[in-house]
Amino acid sequence: MGHLLTYGGAVATDHDATAPAEAPVRVLLPQVLPALVVGVGSALLFLGVSEVAEGLQAVLWETLPDALDIGRYSSLWMISVLTAIGVAVGLVVWKVPGHAGPDPASEGLGGPPLPPVVVPGLLLASALALAGGVSLGPEQPTIASAIALAAWLGLKAAPNVPGAFWGSLAVAGTFGALFGTPVAAALVISEALVGKPGRGSLWDRLFAPLVAAGAGAMTTQLLSDPSFAMGLPPLTDPGWEDLLAALVVATLGAVFGLLGCYAFPHLHRAFGRLRHPMLMLPLGGLVLGLLGALGGHLTLFKGLHETEELVESIGVYSSGELARLAVVKLAALLVAAACGFRGGRVFPAVFIGAALGLVAQALVPEIHPAVAVSSAVLGVLLATTRQGWVSLFIAAVLAASPAMLTLLCLATLPAWLVVTGRPQLELDHQGNALR
Repeated sequence: MGHLLTYGGAVATDHDATAPAEAPVRVLLPQVLPALVVGVGSALLFLGVSEVAEGLQAVLWETLPDALDIGRYSSLWMISVLTAIGVAVGLVVWKVPGHAGPDPASEGLGGPPLPPVVVPGLLLASALALAGGVSLGPEQPTIASAIALAAWLGLKAAPNVPGAFWGSLAVAGTFGALFGTPVAAALVISEALVGKPGRGSLWDRLFAPLVAAGAGAMTTQLLSDPSFAMGLPPLTDPGWEDLLAALVVATLGAVFGLLGCYAFPHLHRAFGRLRHPMLMLPLGGLVLGLLGALGGHLTLFKGLHETEELVESIGVYSSGELARLAVVKLAALLVAAACGFRGGRVFPAVFIGAALGLVAQALVPEIHPAVAVSSAVLGVLLATTRQGWVSLFIAAVLAASPAMLTLLCLATLPAWLVVTGRPQLELDHQGNALR
């Protein structure tokens, strides 16, 4: 394996142009075993963190309030738990070796490997936030931890193999585990390869990451029950009115998501003036508790199960109530990411988009629910992640309707025109919004 070269996660070979046709096979086959190991390991890491977080969540939101005879989601309990989680995560960031990694506001999905000493604190901070109701998902800390561990162990096992190779496997394996399918990983890696140098065909360069993603997805499928299907009524015969609705709703979702992107740097600077994690995170937890009291329990946690509950209640909430849920969840996502909680933005953005889409459907009942929800999720994800293929994939999976794919592909275009070149929900190391 010492003859592998990697470029930003893309795998190529150092054979010259006159190498025989079978040379890529000799290069790709040795990648299978390490890809399988990293894929399974990444999935087990994700499932382990999720299991710990769910167990602690049951204690915090069921066992304790029941024992104290307090309403599980009473305003007092939400404020108390989220403030306490802010204190706990603040202690981790302050005292645990590695300080739970760099400022999450400047971290996307992937990136160079962190030192291994960072991983325990990062995973602990993430699990506490997930359990405590913080509006962030598991994806960013899990991917960063998987990259750190894969690069560290991989370089020990095969010192001549560049660390970027192991990082690409960890990203793919974790994406496969998160979504229960290697498709999302293939889309992410393909998007990352645009403009990257490398030899061989696209599928040569995707081979090892896809093995890792498949291993991660199968591990999750065997040990868990991942599903993004929300039970939306299927769209069977789309018409021009459905296309128009998708175009409009996706664009409005992108605009709504951009509002958060513009506000994010200002909120981050406001929390940054406190300078110490034991001030920033407890205050952030208190604000999140107050937002939870305003928005209700659906606006807590990463948002995936809450999105399903929201979609199952179509027709129950008024347009005003749904708008409140969307605004509160967006505010909670911004506060959580700005004050230093460790977590990702994808899952909360899905809830925001679903609530916004149901606002449109409540105001214009003629809009099909699948069109409304999927299109709004697409727009919000495009604004908050700038991952076009992943946004399209998630929106399509939510609808679980093949007929929606054409509408969503077309709806991506005006939404992308809205977001491209605009501030992202990610900052550089000087605190300025990336574009």
